[in-house]
Amino acid sequence: MVEMGRDERWVAIWLTICAATIFGMILLGGVTRLTDSGLSMVEWQPLLGVIPPLNDADWLLAFDSYKNYPEYQKINLGMDLEGFKAIYWYEYLHRVLGRLIGVLFFVPLLYLTLRRRIPQGYAGHLFLLLVLGGCQGVLGWFMVQSGLVDRPDVSQYRLTAHLGLAVAIYAYIVILILRLCAPYRTSSQAGGAMGPWLAPALVYAMILSGGFVAGTDAGLSYPTWPLMGDRFFPQGLYQAGVQSAFEDVTTIHFNHRMLAYFTITVLLVVALRSVSKTPDRRVRVAGTVMGLAAILQVSLGVATVLSHVQIPIAAMHQGGAIILLSAALFWAFTQRTQSIRSAI
Repeated sequence: MVEMGRDERWVAIWLTICAATIFGMILLGGVTRLTDSGLSMVEWQPLLGVIPPLNDADWLLAFDSYKNYPEYQKINLGMDLEGFKAIYWYEYLHRVLGRLIGVLFFVPLLYLTLRRRIPQGYAGHLFLLLVLGGCQGVLGWFMVQSGLVDRPDVSQYRLTAHLGLAVAIYAYIVILILRLCAPYRTSSQAGGAMGPWLAPALVYAMILSGGFVAGTDAGLSYPTWPLMGDRFFPQGLYQAGVQSAFEDVTTIHFNHRMLAYFTITVLLVVALRSVSKTPDRRVRVAGTVMGLAAILQVSLGVATVLSHVQIPIAAMHQGGAIILLSAALFWAFTQRTQSIRSAI
């Protein structure tokens, strides 16, 4: 029997902690967006930025800097210092958590590299993750800059790219954890080379679609379900052509619903097939988990719309998307591999 080695075990534990922290980071980023807090810090200081305002003078200085930018001048004109503090803390915690993730990843990676404890075949993946993490920090500031010029909001394109890279990093780590934790499973050619991975790919596309919904506040445009207003196909779809899919709130909201319906249907079908027709117990368990996660996510999506995007429900909806992606990755991994315990 192929057993999980000591190095594999410790690396898997470390990566699981990193993945859990990134999951929290994605949730906090969603709340930061929902509370319109992302533009409260108007400077990027990778090192000094970990120190928050410590006294009244520091707070007034930060507030005065914020007053020079469009969000205050066009939306929050007249906000008092206490109101500023409320939005500042969300963005501050979001940025500090990002730095914490960097330390949490870099320090153990350095230690494992110097001690030559990285399992064979994983060094390249881990260093690529380090580079992607650095790119994510730069992309985050690039996103914030788009709201500091002439519009009191960040670009939905940059926000979706920022979200997409965060989720991609999370998914990459989850795949590595699955490989580390299942050394007794090997690749199977059943089902085609890429077939099972289409499930998490659909979920990822749905998450990106949600990024455009969040970036344009399209979720607020039609607080009704199953119809959008009084019809299934609302008026005004694609009036500006393809551009509408990324900039018109009606089209963005409609597309997100349609992609969600399609994705959930596909996931439920393959989950039922896995449960009813697959002899491998792990595939059946993975199919069950994915099916339940899909039902939970579509329920949270409907609740988010009907609640007029209340922050707790909307945050749970975003968290549900990451849970669904994790379940789809687990299903794809078990579907693409076969147990070789009995052959050893």
